[in-house]
Amino acid sequence: MIFCVEDDESIRNMVVYTLQSSGFDAAGFGDGAALFAALEEERPQLILLDIMLPGMDGIEILKCLRSKGSTAEIPVIMATAKGSEYDKVLGLDLGADDYLAKPFGMMEMVSRVRAVLRRSGPKETQDTLRSGALEMHRDEHTVTVDGARVSLTLKEYALLELFMAHPGQVFTRDQLLSRIWGMDFVGETRTVDVHIGTLRTKLGQHGALIETVRGVGYRMEGGR
Repeated sequence: MIFCVEDDESIRNMVVYTLQSSGFDAAGFGDGAALFAALEEERPQLILLDIMLPGMDGIEILKCLRSKGSTAEIPVIMATAKGSEYDKVLGLDLGADDYLAKPFGMMEMVSRVRAVLRRSGPKETQDTLRSGALEMHRDEHTVTVDGARVSLTLKEYALLELFMAHPGQVFTRDQLLSRIWGMDFVGETRTVDVHIGTLRTKLGQHGALIETVRGVGYRMEGGR
């Protein structure tokens, strides 16, 4: 089941119809109160959440979802106004799994939903992570490219491991600072950019797999 929280009835109906036509069970809600009432009865696979809502806005709803044990792990895709970098970054920092910029196409929406569901599904712990010719051997704490070992610092290794374990997921610079350097790290987001730069250089042509998401952060796409 996928929940769509959108106050514009025409958009909400179109999203629900498209999801149902694509093989998903889906239900729509006009505000946060209706969403939380539904969550008392059922736990959805994913929530599509508009930021601009009457009463409790999408950012407040996301904070509430992430603060409760029963809803903290539900994947959330935020719908933001086109060009609103602040909303995108804030949503990702608060734990959103992805975002859609309005107006968005219905097929793009379905594609994002499927991608997030694939990433958030149950996974077995892997000793080896692969992206094309790039391999990370967690049990040995080593990285190879085309079979040749690559020497990485601890922070570079940690960054690469995070990206390879979550292909396609966007991480903001603040998220990377928190996860790799720790909550108490005092530094600038430039620290992340410098380490990404050296990591890309060491990976050679495979460094291009680490993509810059302008105004947001970084993500790593799977190799072919």
